[in-house]
Amino acid sequence: MLPARADHIGSLLRPKPLREAFRAHAEKKIDDAALRAAQDEAIRDVIRLQDECGMQVVTDGEFRRTSYWEKFVRLAGFSIKPAVLKFHDAAGHESEFTAPYAHTKVHRAGPITLDEFRFVNANTRASGKITMPAPSTMHFYRFTDWSSAYPDAQAFFADLGKVYQAELAELAAAGCRYVQIDEVAVAILCDPAAREKVKAAGDDPDRLIDLYIGAINEAVKGKPPGMTVGVHVCRGNYKGMYLSEGGYDSVAEKFFGRTNVDHFLLEFDTPRAGGFAPLRHVPKSKGVVLGLVSSKTPQLENVDELRRRADEAAKYSDASRLGISPQCGFASTMGGNPVTEADERAKLKLCVDAARAIWG
Repeated sequence: MLPARADHIGSLLRPKPLREAFRAHAEKKIDDAALRAAQDEAIRDVIRLQDECGMQVVTDGEFRRTSYWEKFVRLAGFSIKPAVLKFHDAAGHESEFTAPYAHTKVHRAGPITLDEFRFVNANTRASGKITMPAPSTMHFYRFTDWSSAYPDAQAFFADLGKVYQAELAELAAAGCRYVQIDEVAVAILCDPAAREKVKAAGDDPDRLIDLYIGAINEAVKGKPPGMTVGVHVCRGNYKGMYLSEGGYDSVAEKFFGRTNVDHFLLEFDTPRAGGFAPLRHVPKSKGVVLGLVSSKTPQLENVDELRRRADEAAKYSDASRLGISPQCGFASTMGGNPVTEADERAKLKLCVDAARAIWG
């Protein structure tokens, strides 16, 4: 049912030479070919890392992007403006960030992730996974002012859905069998504080959840045969910070039941993600990857504790439908989380070892 019992969310720590190459390219000190060569070398290395850890699902670490949504946004016709939300940590520190803005009708100028898949596929025998930001990414972070080109969100998501549909079709034609859509807005809308902010701005959080479920379903409409699509749900991930907290209870029945994908990859690494009871709403035809390993801290989790938590989750979703992963990527942006590459390797290997220990 799942592509693998041990999965990971996609982004990995960019090594120093790659970060330097991106900086040099931005400063016009190296050309496109030189940047591409640096990316190729770094991706070969990080594929080898995943292979050595025993991962059956492999990504390019999102090494051709500066953030998880940057490349998609750039090639679909968006501009960038400040977000209306802020990241924060447990100590109350805040950090602003930027968000996509539809200043013109969105369109697919050409393949967005096809080159990523082809390179991964040529350099591993494992299953290559491609990650994409969810449609809500292009709307929610500026939900009060997200476009000057559309009369309403329905028209916007209809056009955006065509971008995803064309991308999935090309990926499938190239042999891609696994795509992950990264959804943050729905998780944020589980947070009572975030819901109050939305209401204070004059919108309805439940309307937005319905809108974003519909947007995902439009994006995967006509999904190519043989392609697995999973939705990753987390509460934001920026240098170890997050955007919200709160369990899935308020959205579970609607989101799990109505979202037309094959499985969900869910954040469960801290108490702010709530308990496993909402998993009872996941249809029996869909799998769940438990994000029990933290990509935000260097502390290595205990296999026995991971087994205990997986057993607890199995009370609400049959064990045959469960897998394990980090709760999110290790570097949703170029800066990455406050962990080392050695920590990252240990966490990926832990997921593989824990999956074998729990499910055989």
